[in-house]
Amino acid sequence: MGFSTGGSQGPHLFQEEELESHPSMGAQEIEGHMPLAARMRPRSLEEFLGQHKIVGAQGPLRRAILADHIPSALFWGPPGCGKSTLAQIVARTTKSHFESYSALTLGVAEARKIVETARRLKQSGRRTILFLDEIHRWNRAQQDALLEPVENGTLVLIGATTENPYFTIAGPLLSRMQLFHFEPLEPQTLYKLLERALQDEERGLGSLAIVAEPEALELLAINAHGDARRALNALEAVASLLSPDGEGRRHLTMQLVQQHLEVFGYDRRGDEHYNTISAFIKSVRGSDPNAALYWLAKMLEGGEDIGFIARRLLILAAEDVGNADPMGLVVASAMAEAVERVGLPEARILLAQATAYLAAAPKSNAAYLGIERALAEIRAHGAKPVPAHLLDAHSVEGHLTEQPYLYPHNYPGHYVAQSYLPEGVEGLPFYEPTDQGYEAEIKRGMQRRLLADNITKKGTS
Repeated sequence: MGFSTGGSQGPHLFQEEELESHPSMGAQEIEGHMPLAARMRPRSLEEFLGQHKIVGAQGPLRRAILADHIPSALFWGPPGCGKSTLAQIVARTTKSHFESYSALTLGVAEARKIVETARRLKQSGRRTILFLDEIHRWNRAQQDALLEPVENGTLVLIGATTENPYFTIAGPLLSRMQLFHFEPLEPQTLYKLLERALQDEERGLGSLAIVAEPEALELLAINAHGDARRALNALEAVASLLSPDGEGRRHLTMQLVQQHLEVFGYDRRGDEHYNTISAFIKSVRGSDPNAALYWLAKMLEGGEDIGFIARRLLILAAEDVGNADPMGLVVASAMAEAVERVGLPEARILLAQATAYLAAAPKSNAAYLGIERALAEIRAHGAKPVPAHLLDAHSVEGHLTEQPYLYPHNYPGHYVAQSYLPEGVEGLPFYEPTDQGYEAEIKRGMQRRLLADNITKKGTS
């Protein structure tokens, strides 16, 4: 493709979390222990690559940063495109008091303390900026706690999210924030990022004297799918495999990159993503915990979104385990909530437990088939009106009906035979319980009630 930039030098794109101080290590020693993606983080707008519409020469956010007049803003975009990077550049350049948190670790009580500090600073003429990463993980009530201080200017809120804010951010809060949409980084930008990492001796891999084939860097750039972190992590992994030749140079070839991607590559947006999640779901449905955990491990190692995996397990718990083990949905629901609260790396344990449980559980898709049959009936013949005895007693029609509703709890066994379907409904039965697990007990209960209905009908005929 020809992305070569002629060997331009300098630092560039990605910013990880701010490094906490370490009592026994100097700054250079600490950086040496950090991943390449963290070491190569930009420290100013001049070092930042990509997002030209936002921070280019005439970009609105660039002008706001240089003027030190940042509005409350929401940075929305995919992973590795520079959202947290830009927020930390703001932290380095602004004269405002700056607080940086992840929504996973900041509670409402702590947020209120920040607001109180911001009020005191405002009285002395100093602004406060709060950066909240993964803001979509806060629920509406938590987000509402920041609404008033943002509205009255006590606090400047900068949020970062990978999720669509129109679905995940409370409308009143979103309306008070300026939305900046970050795009995936272009392959040319990623190529330059990789090239600079190879040349930077202070923070990059320049001391290793790596000679890279342009095609090798192009492949790494393309395979990163716009994610700077992913591109740098892949480069660092491949570079660790290189040995110096007689002249002390290490050669990064297209063949080596291809081999690396075949072993470790996982395309979260391409066929490999869909093929692997398909194998995972089919293994759980097929009651093979070992295979299911294998495909789960592949997705985790490849950087798959843990929220996506959790959602698929939630669906499977209802669709494929169903009433054969109703606890399956309870386990999956608890796992999905806990995964959001805990995050990686520990979330892998929660996903593994739910995966093993669901794979080993008895299976039934009877409830899923039941709703599909009911929907097919509605779509084929239209929805029929509610029978008179089932109408809401407070409605006009309910007041006028003379057909009484029989309250089941007033009868032996808390059951009484009466019709709950409109006349003329076809395609019955919708729900046909299986003999698997707990659903076998459901089936026996339904059979007992059917027998009672038949006896009642004979007695009244």
